Amino acid sequence: MIRLLTLLWLGAPAAADTVVALRTIPAQSVILATDIGLQAETIPGALSDPAEIVGMEARVALFPGRPIRAGDVSPPAMVERNQIITLHYNKNGLQISTEGRALDRAAMGEVIRVMNLSSRTSVSAMIGQDGAAYVQN
Repeated sequence: MIRLLTLLWLGAPAAADTVVALRTIPAQSVILATDIGLQAETIPGALSDPAEIVGMEARVALFPGRPIRAGDVSPPAMVERNQIITLHYNKNGLQISTEGRALDRAAMGEVIRVMNLSSRTSVSAMIGQDGAAYVQN
């Protein structure tokens, strides 16, 4: 009897909306509130909160009416491939800053390879909120 009451109390799963693209959004485009809408159905793996998507960048092309999944979006890139950026190295009081070439696109907090333009060596560096690369120790 308790099992039956528990099942009746839980009832059916609550329906949630799914975020869908309203227009074709090309890859590497920042998503605006006018680009997305809600569809009244639950699709497994799809995002349901528009606030999670607005301001993010499309990693792949998003097509109208199709659900948007977490893997389809990422934070917007601050650094483009081949862009010249400041490269910082700090260790034990030694601070070196030089120019580097980004070898990939990256958002804040991502680690990418950066080529030191002076020595032509590549290092791993994290992109800071200022768009500069900070060498990982």
